[in-house]
Amino acid sequence: MRHGKKNNHLGRTAAHRKAMLSNMAASLIMHKRLSTTVAKAKALRKYVEPLLTKSKNDTTHSRRTVFAYLQEKEAVKELFDEVSAKIANRPGGYTRILKTGLRLGDNAEMCVIELVDYNEDMLASTGAAAGAKKTRRRGAGGAKKKAEGAAEAPKAAETDATAEEAKDAE
Repeated sequence: MRHGKKNNHLGRTAAHRKAMLSNMAASLIMHKRLSTTVAKAKALRKYVEPLLTKSKNDTTHSRRTVFAYLQEKEAVKELFDEVSAKIANRPGGYTRILKTGLRLGDNAEMCVIELVDYNEDMLASTGAAAGAKKTRRRGAGGAKKKAEGAAEAPKAAETDATAEEAKDAE
């Protein structure tokens, strides 16, 4: 039984796992997106999200703490300069995991893990959708009522126009 054992060992020794997650976190910060297996992505999410939270407070102590995890100067600089500015008012949930299917060689479940605020395609689509009213499908009855309502609107406009013409004639 594995009661209370919440971290996935990923079939590696502790040192190998720590080095792998450190490298993956640095790559995610530098490239904003990473393709990997779902198990590694979930482990990486638990590893990198506290670092992203810590980057919101730009102090020497937090930089040194993050460097102890990442071991890469460029990644720490990128994290504190660019990434932290974008995630400043986000309360959490900095990463997104998108499943992409199965790997050909061993049929492992693959995914893309990315930083949420850096996917321009999704940001553009949610921005456009936020302005438009969402519609729901509720069966044929609702569609008929919408069509009838749309047909009644021009009729109302016609009656207003004829009333105005009558006033102009007087």
